[in-house]
Amino acid sequence: MRIRGNKPTLGCSASLSTPSPSSSISSDSSSITAANSFPHPSSHRWHGLDLLVKAIHQVTAGSVIGVPYIQRRVTIRRRRRRALDSAPFLFHQLPPRRRFKEVREEEKSQMVGNVFTSVASSYDVMNDLMSGGLHRLWKERLVSKLNPFPGMKHLDVAGGTGDVAFRILDSIHAVAHRAVGDIHDDNLLEETQIFVCDINPNMLRVGRKRAQERGLGDSKSLIWVEGDAEKLTFSDASMDGYTIAFGIRNVTHIEKALAEAYRVLKPGGRFLCLELSHVELPIFKDLYDYYSFSVIPKVGELVAGDRESYQYLVESIRRFPKQEKFATMIAEAGFQKVEYENLVGGVVAIHSGLKF
Repeated sequence: MRIRGNKPTLGCSASLSTPSPSSSISSDSSSITAANSFPHPSSHRWHGLDLLVKAIHQVTAGSVIGVPYIQRRVTIRRRRRRALDSAPFLFHQLPPRRRFKEVREEEKSQMVGNVFTSVASSYDVMNDLMSGGLHRLWKERLVSKLNPFPGMKHLDVAGGTGDVAFRILDSIHAVAHRAVGDIHDDNLLEETQIFVCDINPNMLRVGRKRAQERGLGDSKSLIWVEGDAEKLTFSDASMDGYTIAFGIRNVTHIEKALAEAYRVLKPGGRFLCLELSHVELPIFKDLYDYYSFSVIPKVGELVAGDRESYQYLVESIRRFPKQEKFATMIAEAGFQKVEYENLVGGVVAIHSGLKF
């Protein structure tokens, strides 16, 4: 390194005394020399090593060549720090322990009701914006795992807007159409019942409106029910299938909702749950956290005029049990062959179980 004044330049020399045009250290493969500072190294066989030791001492002591060296290191560190700060979406910006809003158990049901009353009219639009439309593919995957059939009785919980119920009905109609001319299947199609259960009347109102827009307003196969996932009004062993999409994390007692799902299913009935879950890949997790806590609430504020509700929705995802823990809870409710499938690296997961 060569120093002119206080500015370092490329090379392998630096001043050892007060800077001057003739004061420098030059280095090649055989010697180190210091003009105006030390005698010529040829005066002693170890003098070159002595100069090197003195030079290192001056650098570490912060002398004339040490100060610019240290300043340069500090400048590099500052530039690196500014670079990291300018790209927060690439690195984990959240504190190790984010403080969520504390909600008492007795208040959660009312608060969730208020949240979904607030977002009901813009719920589908926000789902498209938050997921980039992927929620449609996730629901299609959920229904494909259900394998619906004509004549089935199915319960879709927390399905107020009808998104999952419509897909199930479309799938059943597709099965029936593949059996053209089969009177038995036609009769079964008429017997099909899809119960859409939601605790929030505003969400059900949106669902009924969407059904009318799809020409299903008078369909006897769609039955809209206001009800609580923890206290279902359906008979024991009355359903062939049970689905809940993006809803179970909002119930106050998850274990009670699972017990009710088990109760109403017939032997051989399938439980399926689609829920936002936990990402474990480090870089993807940091990106997902930044998007969840910094972007989604802002989008909710701009589109739905309600930042607080979407802040709660994000926090409810982080409070929800991780995939393995939730699978254990499903098994403890009595279900067999419990498994789950991660989608998009764990952003969402589909858990399933059978009642034997």
